[in-house]
Amino acid sequence: MRYLGIDTSGSVAAVALYDTEQDIFLSQQCLYTKKTHSQVILPLVERTLQDCNLTPADLNGIAVAIGPGSYTGLRIGVAAVKAMTFALHLPCFGISTLESLAYQAATADGLCSAVMKARQNLVYAGLYENQNGKLQAIVKDGLYDIEKWTSILQQQAAPILMTGDAAMQFSNKTTMVAPAAVRLQNATGLCLAAKYHTPQTPEQLEANYLQLVKAEKERQKQAAV
Repeated sequence: MRYLGIDTSGSVAAVALYDTEQDIFLSQQCLYTKKTHSQVILPLVERTLQDCNLTPADLNGIAVAIGPGSYTGLRIGVAAVKAMTFALHLPCFGISTLESLAYQAATADGLCSAVMKARQNLVYAGLYENQNGKLQAIVKDGLYDIEKWTSILQQQAAPILMTGDAAMQFSNKTTMVAPAAVRLQNATGLCLAAKYHTPQTPEQLEANYLQLVKAEKERQKQAAV
């Protein structure tokens, strides 16, 4: 099985191609960019396939980060994967950005916390346990203030591997910060997670922002008046 992973949830646009039978990544490309993801993500996909001497017909599924992350970035990635899987008649996999970060960083059994900057004193965070390469959620993904997430981490008995762009904020004697090479989204975790997820249809694929978008907040305010 060949899985393509696409991540546009943050500042990094990333694509990875994973061969499950050989358990190797045939290609992995990422670009820390200020350009709009819509400008770079499809060229990255095209180059990835060309470099591996493959075509879209050689793929068995596409995994995409569905959030949390940049609202615009997530919409671009989800829309691209919806279109690609619909046109190619392929299954798709909507994977939590936090789960993907944990998969790409957690190389040994134990606890891994993925944390991403949100706003002010808030972070998106999730806590996972790695058991022989498969992750199980211990504390579900959510939007937490830093003090609350620090308290959750302090309640854990084992050392915790921290990953994500907010990992350094939780560096202390009981945590280990993942190396820079796997701390930001690189799409490899999407492919690894897809092995354990149920395939979806393009119609089922949706972004999960973990908080209300601005338009929804405004509607709630108006409804409360």
